[in-house]
Amino acid sequence: MVLYSFLLLLGISLTDGMESGIIGGKDAKLKSRRYMASIQSDKNHICGGMLIREDYVLTAAHCLNNDVYSDQDLIEVVLGALNINKVEKNQQRIPVMKRIKHPKFKHNETDYSYDIMLLKLKNKAKLNKFVKVMPLPKKNRKTPANVKCSIAGWGSKSPKGEKASDVIQEVKLKLQDNSKCKEMWQHYFNTETMICSVSDGKHAFCKGDSGSPLICNTIPQGIASYTFDGNCTNAVYPQVYVKISYFLPWIKNIIG
Repeated sequence: MVLYSFLLLLGISLTDGMESGIIGGKDAKLKSRRYMASIQSDKNHICGGMLIREDYVLTAAHCLNNDVYSDQDLIEVVLGALNINKVEKNQQRIPVMKRIKHPKFKHNETDYSYDIMLLKLKNKAKLNKFVKVMPLPKKNRKTPANVKCSIAGWGSKSPKGEKASDVIQEVKLKLQDNSKCKEMWQHYFNTETMICSVSDGKHAFCKGDSGSPLICNTIPQGIASYTFDGNCTNAVYPQVYVKISYFLPWIKNIIG
């Protein structure tokens, strides 16, 4: 892969899947993150996700690479969880019936422009004080820079991924101007389908949190897609998310 080799020469690699968690954050309260889903294979956490209807979870397409996670029967989502390594009475564990990746997504190291996937659940989630649906944006609008947002997940709490968190963590981030993202990531950043957040060297998503939603003013704006490999708190390269509102027509076409 010529482009991938070019990234390595620059010291850049797109970090995804089990290589993406929360750094510089704090323990989240379940009541404020009731839409969060832990996507798991054989009871092991892979990525985050968001419940958008009782029977659908939205996440990143790269999370469930068919070559690695080929056994559909082992794929589940866990809802209503605070600590994913404990059996909590409020948890709901639901098998995934079908993975629906965006048709333009191709799993490689060069183009994550369409890094979005819907998971059709075998059974509907039971909505209660621990589990709720997160409404999607109403329309595709430009997302202004400097807006304060937040992201949550069960991933690593250190820049190089040595220590993961059993309890869901959350961190506040600020949106970066898309022109800055384009300047830094060049053709790896698609200004139509992506947004990014400021990397301040202290706060970031990292290992274990791809697919988690970026929430800005109570609205889900992005899905965690990739960051700088080897050091999630790299202060030069912004962290990148797929822009949810761009994909509203595709999502609505699938879920009806």
